[in-house]
Amino acid sequence: MKGMGNIQKMMKQAQEMQENLQRQLAEMQLEGSSGGGMVTVTLDGSKTLLSLKIDPEVVDPAEVDMLQDLVVAAFNDAAAKVDDEVSQKMGAMGAGLKIPGLF
Repeated sequence: MKGMGNIQKMMKQAQEMQENLQRQLAEMQLEGSSGGGMVTVTLDGSKTLLSLKIDPEVVDPAEVDMLQDLVVAAFNDAAAKVDDEVSQKMGAMGAGLKIPGLF
């Protein structure tokens, strides 16, 4: 039953790594911007919008469509950064698991 002990050990290690990753995602804060920094958003690792900053210079009632586009672009910029960061952390997590035939 030595093999069973190894499987349990690997499962526990995988669970600990998953919990660690979830903790890191909750603490992560990444910014995205558009319009040369006129609109900036901050997202957490789950892509929840934490903050939105708009330069007052951009606020023009005649240009609401442009402002909306800038907010969307800033959000998408931050979301792409979250995706990149999560991919890096997932890659590092996978490298920590020593599963024969996979890594």
